[in-house]
Amino acid sequence: MTTKNISETKQWLRAAKTISEALPYMRRFSGRTFVIKYGGHAMGDTSLAENFAKDVVLLKQVGINPVVVHGGGPQIAKMLERLNIESRFVDGLRVTDAAAIEVVEMVLSGTINKQIVSTINAAGGTAVGLSGKDGKLLEARRLTLSGDGNKIDLGFVGEPAQVNIGVLQSFEKSHIIPVVAPIGIGPAGETFNINADTAAGAIASAMSAAKLVMLTDVVGVLDENGELISTLDVGETEALLSGDSIKGGMIPKLKTCLAALRDHCEAAHILDGRVPHSLLLEIFTAHGTGTMIVPG
Repeated sequence: MTTKNISETKQWLRAAKTISEALPYMRRFSGRTFVIKYGGHAMGDTSLAENFAKDVVLLKQVGINPVVVHGGGPQIAKMLERLNIESRFVDGLRVTDAAAIEVVEMVLSGTINKQIVSTINAAGGTAVGLSGKDGKLLEARRLTLSGDGNKIDLGFVGEPAQVNIGVLQSFEKSHIIPVVAPIGIGPAGETFNINADTAAGAIASAMSAAKLVMLTDVVGVLDENGELISTLDVGETEALLSGDSIKGGMIPKLKTCLAALRDHCEAAHILDGRVPHSLLLEIFTAHGTGTMIVPG
């Protein structure tokens, strides 16, 4: 056996031990829903993608109902570049015109969604890909930003106006794992690009999820000294947001978590998707790997 094989075997044994110890705790959530926002480096790395798929399949096997909501910003940017369609951003949001929204839908609902479905199926699960347009799962309204007293039109960028969870509830008693692309449908049948974090938070709220989990490319929420904060309540999170230690993309993630916690979701987790099996380690072990936010 090579050194590489020995290392991989040890890693698997450690993971298997952790999973075995976690099983009794996992079964406490049987019948409950976990909404998992999947994106970042974890989605682009083949090994991490396979680990994620195995974890999601395990959740389903112990009776938990995982709902996967995925992003795809880098893949969208690459395709737009190939087609010579210019990308422009305002406050981190992609301005999406009629040409761009066709590409966004193609990449999210097509290529990426089906890749994730295939990986979960290869791991022993039965996944079905959905768009937020299917069954009007995500009814959307146009998102506009205010700047210098003026409204900034982002084109076909939307935010959830209504989440119709019937299509997801139909999978709860089955062996099927839904994988949702964050594409919404407008009142006139328009197609809207919705931020994946926002879509996941809205679905978690509508389904009264036991947990909203966001996989990111950072270890979790950090304090002013750069140290990981393992647990926060709503009040502590609001205090952090009012200070200077939280910056960049973590701000909208925390705001999404707070909105979900105020609206029926029981706990939110922000964790590092680059860590193998981080989903299981965070939720089902005492030490965890990221930050858990709870009401209070």
